[in-house]
Amino acid sequence: MKNIVVTGGSGKAGRAVIKDLVDHGYRVLNADITPPANPICPFLKVDLTEFGQAIDMLRAAAGVGDHPFRQFEKADAVVHMAAIRAPDLAPEEVTFRTNILSTYNVFSAATLLGLPRVVWASSETTLGLPFSRTRPAFAPITEEHPLLPESSYALSKDLGEEMARQMHRWNPDTSFVGLRISNVMEPWEYAQFPAYSADVSLRKWNLWSYVDARDVAQACRLGLEADFHGADHFIIAAADTVMTKSNKELLAEVFPDVPLTGDVGEFETLLSIQKAKTQLGYQPQYSWREEIGKLTK
Repeated sequence: MKNIVVTGGSGKAGRAVIKDLVDHGYRVLNADITPPANPICPFLKVDLTEFGQAIDMLRAAAGVGDHPFRQFEKADAVVHMAAIRAPDLAPEEVTFRTNILSTYNVFSAATLLGLPRVVWASSETTLGLPFSRTRPAFAPITEEHPLLPESSYALSKDLGEEMARQMHRWNPDTSFVGLRISNVMEPWEYAQFPAYSADVSLRKWNLWSYVDARDVAQACRLGLEADFHGADHFIIAAADTVMTKSNKELLAEVFPDVPLTGDVGEFETLLSIQKAKTQLGYQPQYSWREEIGKLTK
């Protein structure tokens, strides 16, 4: 798979995905409603809430017909990152409608045009974040944790996972790799991390988790390359927490009744990435503990 369409490629995670793919020899088309600030691949402006535009985008990329925006002889896959990227950035109905429509349109267009692989951004929020109504069932949280969406954003991602399962059932030739991505960070943002340890409640909303944008990009590339057939989802987080306090201290103070299942390292992520490691080969390369030193040099 060398010809890849990345939706939402102008956004925070999308920029990292495109750079990683280009650096690894992929030919990439950025399909977004917003032009990139620093383009490194061809760009196509598209509103993915319009089904016709989603079809047109992938028809162009897939080399169907005499299309003026054709970028490849044939697209091999789509990485779908386009969305309203978090809760509370827009009214609940707008977030739900935008994310559901764009995801349906991309998934449907991919299956209709016979693309073999869709890698897409689900979210850690499906797992019950911010854990205010319901506490975690256990820690570290795995993909077996109950889905407890607490916002229209989280609900759109939960339903997106169900759409992936059903659309794969309708067309088994298209496989879907859903990434339950944690709070995405860029290196410049790590300067704020040391302050988190002064108040454990500041980041309890996602069990003190995060992920570097460059590791999100790695996960997307591995999702394209994996020997995989079906529709499944994988938690994608950094290897560690944002805290300098140990996991046992954090859980004892904030979630004393949440059972700790199995062994977990002192600062090891409480959003388990074991499934992504085992099935995708994911290995986080970036930690704020190392990156913050670079910021002070």
